[in-house]
Amino acid sequence: MATLTATNTRSIAIPAQLRARIGYLALLAVLAYLVVLPMIRLQSLAFENGAQGYRNQYGRFDIAETIGTTVALALGSLVIAMVLGTVLAFAASRLPDRLGFLRIIPILPIVMPAVANVVGWAFLLSPGPGYLNLVLRKLPWWSGSDTGPIDVYTVPWIIILTAFGLTSFVYLFVSAGMQNVSSEHLEAAQVSGSSTLGVFFRVVLPLLRPSLIYGGGIALLLGLGQFTGPLLLGQNSGVKVLTTEMYRRVSESPSDFAAAAAAGSPLVIFGLVLVLIQKALLGNQTRFVTHGGKAFAPSTGRATWAVVTIIGYALFALVIPLVGLIIVASTRYWSGSLSWNLFTLDNFRELAATDAIVESVVTSVLTSLGAVAICVPIGYVMANLLVRGRRHKIMALIGDFITALPLGIPAVIFGVGFLLTYTEPPLILYGTRTVIILVYVVLMLPFATRMQMTAMLSLGNTYTEASATSGASPFVTNARIMLPLMRPTILSAVALMFILLTHEFAASLLVRASTTQVMGTLLFDMWQNGSYPLVAAMALLMTAVTTIGVALATLVGGRNVLSKL
Repeated sequence: MATLTATNTRSIAIPAQLRARIGYLALLAVLAYLVVLPMIRLQSLAFENGAQGYRNQYGRFDIAETIGTTVALALGSLVIAMVLGTVLAFAASRLPDRLGFLRIIPILPIVMPAVANVVGWAFLLSPGPGYLNLVLRKLPWWSGSDTGPIDVYTVPWIIILTAFGLTSFVYLFVSAGMQNVSSEHLEAAQVSGSSTLGVFFRVVLPLLRPSLIYGGGIALLLGLGQFTGPLLLGQNSGVKVLTTEMYRRVSESPSDFAAAAAAGSPLVIFGLVLVLIQKALLGNQTRFVTHGGKAFAPSTGRATWAVVTIIGYALFALVIPLVGLIIVASTRYWSGSLSWNLFTLDNFRELAATDAIVESVVTSVLTSLGAVAICVPIGYVMANLLVRGRRHKIMALIGDFITALPLGIPAVIFGVGFLLTYTEPPLILYGTRTVIILVYVVLMLPFATRMQMTAMLSLGNTYTEASATSGASPFVTNARIMLPLMRPTILSAVALMFILLTHEFAASLLVRASTTQVMGTLLFDMWQNGSYPLVAAMALLMTAVTTIGVALATLVGGRNVLSKL
């Protein structure tokens, strides 16, 4: 009887393992088709006809300037974002308990779409009619000038505005790492007579090395792939980067996909190399673990400098551009002068009365929610493979590569790849919401996987082993134990993905059609047509839609959803 029972157990266990293997293989095949195939098709096209695409792109007289601007934008925005993000994270850690709500402020600029932030600053700092420039020209130093003193359409200001957008991402990584620094180390340094600056540079900063490396790597990749600022602000002033070159190559008639692929090749290669460098620099991360009984405790003092730092950042990164949008959206036209008879609500009425605008909002929300609904379960399965797939090591390595790939490659490259792949058989999806959802799924795959994987690692194997010992199947274990425990993380992932997707601009601009627009692409068309008050109203609408989505996620998941991003 014992032999028969053992035999039956083996006969049941083997098919279960086989089903899991087949399921993982099928999912990896689908993800490879979505993520890897467009990249392969692009690169193979660039090498056709004796690498004609590379000759067309890198034989241009201005290519050195384009590459130089790309590098300057990435490095300049990285330095500013790293300094601001780290200082903000340290300031947030020194806030007293009664002001703890201020810790969420550095995250809030993520809620404002990048395209809205950029056009908001354009309305304020355009050389002629920019409202802040009008104020500055009243000062004695610039009173005799008709333009300036600031030109937002130049490379330095594109770098600064890009850095404001990247700062929130750096803050998230650094503040998370700071929570793992034991307050005992800080107290020991303070008892030894070290000042606040001394504690920061001698204790905190060295222990934050893993967070700084990872956050800096992400910020550098995002800086290299910047598209919104260079396109909206640099188009008329001749500022070019590799991502805008890709868009120009695809948008010209006839489209030159080979040259576009060649323009994106350095970004693809650098993204992959940077991921490897990150892992090498981090090395053994146990060197940065601090053991102690107390976490990073908030300050009990007044911490005036911390409050001023956080509020100052919020003012420049969020409040001032919002004010610019509100002013322009509330006027009949954008000009260098303001009077009460210019103010109107007609632009907001037009938002509701224009079918194309309403349709773009519906498309943005539906495609974002559709992509999130697909990404969450895929991310859960892939996280489970990466954390617990001891029997599937090769598939885990492949899955790790595929899910990390979209994080190292700019969205505009996937946009070009999808445009090339899905305008030809066997799947012709161009001009449909389906292709937008598919490219959104690819872009969000790293976030859905990494956030859920982090939660699984923190939970360990205790719960799953106890459930299995009690006779529960893997499905029951995941449905009744793991998913409820991971609910806050999953809701945080949903909130983050919804924010990023309702903001998404680069890939959407390439795969959209004139009949299938999302909010960001329609705003760009309005900007091109010079409909500036409507652009401002549309930017405020985008911000409102994202805010409502985050509010709903907070309502369901609790107040800590945003803090877990």
